[in-house]
Amino acid sequence: MDKKKTQLVEIVGEDAVVENPYLGAFCSLDHTLIPPLRSHLLVRPRNVDDVQHIVLWANETQTPLVPVSSGPPHFRGDTLPTAPEAVIVDLSRMNRVLRVDRRNRLVLIEPGVTYGQLQSELQKYGLRVIMPLLPRQNKSVLAALLEREPPISPRYHWNMLEPLRSLEIVWGNGDKLYSGSGIYRGETDEDWLEGRVPVWGPGPGQLDYYRLLSASQGTLGIATWASVKCEVLPQVRKLFLVPAARLEDLLDFTYKLLRFRFGDELFIVNNTALAMILARRPEGVPTLRDILPAWAVVVGVTGGEFLPAERVQAQESDIRDIAQEFGLSLTPAVPGCRGGDLLKILLEPSAEPYWKIRYKGGMQEIFFLTPLERTPGFVATMLAAANDHQYPAPDVGIYL
Repeated sequence: MDKKKTQLVEIVGEDAVVENPYLGAFCSLDHTLIPPLRSHLLVRPRNVDDVQHIVLWANETQTPLVPVSSGPPHFRGDTLPTAPEAVIVDLSRMNRVLRVDRRNRLVLIEPGVTYGQLQSELQKYGLRVIMPLLPRQNKSVLAALLEREPPISPRYHWNMLEPLRSLEIVWGNGDKLYSGSGIYRGETDEDWLEGRVPVWGPGPGQLDYYRLLSASQGTLGIATWASVKCEVLPQVRKLFLVPAARLEDLLDFTYKLLRFRFGDELFIVNNTALAMILARRPEGVPTLRDILPAWAVVVGVTGGEFLPAERVQAQESDIRDIAQEFGLSLTPAVPGCRGGDLLKILLEPSAEPYWKIRYKGGMQEIFFLTPLERTPGFVATMLAAANDHQYPAPDVGIYL
């Protein structure tokens, strides 16, 4: 290990190599009972050249690499070094927002850029990026996109990798590739003036290389740069709830909203998950849960630069008519809470503590894709499993 450390220091410098790092900051919470693993190194590259040299070195020395770009806590085990003498490649130092282009609604980022950092930067240009439901402040935007974290804005979610565009990839053998139109890095003013802009994801050629890298948890290569599509920051926003006693009562209504692509934010949540989002302290979750509807569709409407108030009013009227068609009602506020508070919460990354662990201090998460019509059956199965294992079913938070 001393020899390996010396070799890594030659690549990235002495201050960027940590021996025997405290793994509690990197390992997922549901793996904390695993016995300590054998000695590890952590290395913090500064740029793509460092990453490429590290990957080539790993091939020569047969050393496993575990790429990490988000901050703690982690939950899914993909940051846990399970192979002996694995080296953690911490990409958090590569955290530059390289370019924001308002006209093309595009931002160029490195893997260490987090949602908290990016949203703040984009607001200066009147832009935003669609997010998952309340990501952690230190969650890597690129990691979330590559791992297909589901966003709460299906209106803009045209495929599984939306809004990801081009990538710079260092493959497992050390080769570097620009996917799509990523060869046009677009980092200089001249690039943009001459139209060399990385706006296209598929390719080069007939193969969508960026799809190979997605959902691979860093096992095929390391993405060191990406272009991401943005949306215009709305001038006017409103948020509504459509409550129901049963999940089944909301499905046809939600399907119709999806068909017309109504709602900038659109997801279904049960009262436990909504209480965890709204509560500031753990003891507030049961109290809020008791006054919230069992299930609710959360739907947001927005107006852009042109006739924003009129657009919001028209969408609100149409959504209200659709709700009435299915025997539902559109309410602008959460009982016991101001609707504006929920809107403000949903527009930013999660406050601390992270909302999914706010109630119990930890959690186990199961995420999967399924047709909306099949969700009541899966919910029933999950609640039955909770009962079988003496876990209180009302404490299971669910969102779709």
